[in-house]
Amino acid sequence: MCDMSGFVHVQYCIHIYVNTHKARFRPLPQMNPCCRGFHSRGVVLCVSLSAPLQAYLIYSSSVAAGAQSGIEECKHQFAWDRWNCPERALQLSTHSGLRSANREAAFVHAISSAGVMYTLTRNCSLGDFDNCGCDDSRNGQRGGHGWLWGGCSDNVVLGEAISKQFVDALETGQDARAAMNLHNNEAGRKAVKGTMQRTCKCHGVSGSCTTQTCWLQLPEFREVGNYLKEKYHRALKVDLLRGAGNSAASRGAIAETFSSISRKELVHLEDSPDYCLENRTLGLPGTEGRECLKKGKNLSRWEKRSCKRLCGECGLAVEERKAEMVSSCNCKFHWCCAVRCEQCRKTVTKYFCVKRGAPRGRNESAGGRKKSLRLRKKH
Repeated sequence: MCDMSGFVHVQYCIHIYVNTHKARFRPLPQMNPCCRGFHSRGVVLCVSLSAPLQAYLIYSSSVAAGAQSGIEECKHQFAWDRWNCPERALQLSTHSGLRSANREAAFVHAISSAGVMYTLTRNCSLGDFDNCGCDDSRNGQRGGHGWLWGGCSDNVVLGEAISKQFVDALETGQDARAAMNLHNNEAGRKAVKGTMQRTCKCHGVSGSCTTQTCWLQLPEFREVGNYLKEKYHRALKVDLLRGAGNSAASRGAIAETFSSISRKELVHLEDSPDYCLENRTLGLPGTEGRECLKKGKNLSRWEKRSCKRLCGECGLAVEERKAEMVSSCNCKFHWCCAVRCEQCRKTVTKYFCVKRGAPRGRNESAGGRKKSLRLRKKH
């Protein structure tokens, strides 16, 4: 059976279709559960081999790649937070077992939607799709003082439209959670548009830059992630009655509430649980055993405080462990044609959150243990 309960599974179904059937150019069997699942959600991927279907096949691989980039960015942004974007959090459908409506769920929806739109837009501009390319709709128009629109702007219009069809189709409910998820999906798409950068080229005699031709380009996706992480910290909590959405009147109230909030902002309905503690019901591992950072070059202020945040503020101690790393070094090219390297060993220090009073790590030296014992005897 094809499980349609979550976004990761949706990617899986897309890959099944593309990898297994695209090369043969024949439709999936009528009884295939993936076909029924997609069709019931308004994304007609398995009806016939018409031109729209072939277009969906092309888009679906970019959708899967974009969703994966969103997952990777989520894990990067929260790598040193108490909540670190665990696998169970990556299900987007409210019809899955996980129905969280907190600010972390808001971020997951936004970054996933942004990743899909970003990848579709980039691939469109690169000419990967037959039916789209650069956005030159404003070329020749005056953009501002001393510059005109021109060049090859990234086509966010198509990327936004296709992303909305794929991602928003997962949300079929009409309750408050569904409204929240759709709002955050849109916030993710707004983040892509809001972080686009204007790039210009000078024109004039001897490089005098009398006039400029400018176009819009996508930034690095990391900038979109950084933008949404800031929105995450300022996410707005919407107070609605539990069970809202069971009647036409309540659906109207939900729609009115969300329409009054800027679509650029992330919203949530519930407070976040205590991520310090393990909660098997919610699938939360807690912070015990997590690695943290204390020293190192180019660490951000947030990273340097990770031991305090993950360990100290969660009632855990920080344990120092030393490990030996083996890597290739002093590589030389030998004619012809091989590269030979030496194996270099390096001792590195890592820090982990452990229970207070727990036994020391195995890497502690015998001398260190004796010293510790002597100190205890004196007290």
